[in-house]
Parts: sequence; C-alpha cells; structure tokens
Amino acid sequence: MPYGAFCNLPEYGNMEAFLHISEIAPRWIKNIHEFISEGQRHVVKVVHVDTEKNQVDVSIKRVNDEEKKRKLELVQNEKRGAKLLELSLSTAKVKLTPEKARQEIESQYEDVFSCFKAASLEGEPALKKLDLPKMLKAKIAEIAKKNIKKPVVEVDTTASLVCFGENGVEDIKKVLSAGRDVTINYLGAPNYKISLTASDYKTGEKKLQKALEEIKALAQKNNCEFSYESR
Repeated sequence: MPYGAFCNLPEYGNMEAFLHISEIAPRWIKNIHEFISEGQRHVVKVVHVDTEKNQVDVSIKRVNDEEKKRKLELVQNEKRGAKLLELSLSTAKVKLTPEKARQEIESQYEDVFSCFKAASLEGEPALKKLDLPKMLKAKIAEIAKKNIKKPVVEVDTTASLVCFGENGVEDIKKVLSAGRDVTINYLGAPNYKISLTASDYKTGEKKLQKALEEIKALAQKNNCEFSYESR
C-alpha cells in the first residue's frame, strides 16, 4: 500500500503484521515500491504489539547489520538442521516423526542444528541425554561428522627472542622448536609471529600459552631472552 505493507511472520504461524512506510528506511520515501515488493522476505524487528486489537507492528530500519546477519544465519541453520534430521531419520529407519524427534532434541538443545554441531565434535556422547532410539543417535553422530566441519579459529601473538651464545642462530632455532603445534613466522630481528589453529578461541588461547611457556623455559636454559605480548 502507499503508506506501508501487510506482512506475514513465518516464525509465528504466519501471523499478520504491519510495516509502516516510516519504518522501512532511515530517510524519507517517495515511492514504497523502490524499497519493498510483494513476495520478498526481510528481517524485521517487532516494535509494537496490541493484544486487544491483535495487531503487530514491525520495522526494517531498526534492524542493524549485525542483527540481520545473525538472524539470516539462524534461519539457514534451522533449515540445515531440519534436512540433517530428516536424513538421519530416513537412514536409521526408525518409527519416529520428525516433529517428535525435533521436540526431544529441543528439550536439551537450543535448536536441531546445535545438536548436530555438538555431535560433530563429541560424537554419540553428546546425545546421551536424548530419549531417542539408539540407531537414530548413531546416525545423527555419523551424519553430523560427515556434513558439519569443525570450526577453526586462529590465535597468535608477537614474540621477541634474543640469544647471546656463540651459536646464536642455532640456539634460536632450538628454542623456537620447543613450541609444539605452532607456526612461527620471522618478522625481522628479534621479532616473530607465533600462531596456531584450534576449534575455538578458549582452547586456542590455552594451547598457545602452553607453547609460549615451553619456549620461554628452553630460552632460559640456553642463555636467551624471550618475551611475548600478553594474551
């Protein structure tokens, strides 16, 4: 309509909501059709609910980029979780409806996709609290590992290493080799970038800290000075 649009909210049983023209963009709009058209899907924010009139007002302009990104990711994950669950049920050949399986999963997890993410990392132990057939749990774990890649993050720090012995270069190589599972890049004497990858930042920080302490201990034994930026 010239003054706004009537929308359906799929997450709430296609409840009708109204999007006023003033809530579409942060500037004045001459022609509403330049911004929205029938059949489009948008991320909106509910800004007002009138329970007596059963009226819901929504806004596009009040949704920031980060909120929009998170919501779109959530919707995509919900779709992916539903497909993975359907595949698990069909291959497990158990007499359980997708709706019943979803309800049980959501009693323990925020959503179905979160369950599959946990199963991809931990395997069947992540599903032990779920009241689901054993065969289905096995299939969920199997399909999760095949279809969901483990998240990878990189943590790093800048370090300085100076050795005072006669075999300075060899001592430096020896000391730096003490850092297990890390990648070391030369930045120009005496600085180095020390990094590693892990499934999450907390784990990565712990592993990197341990590697730094191992390098520091060997540096002290070989008449070297080692320091790094604190995490």
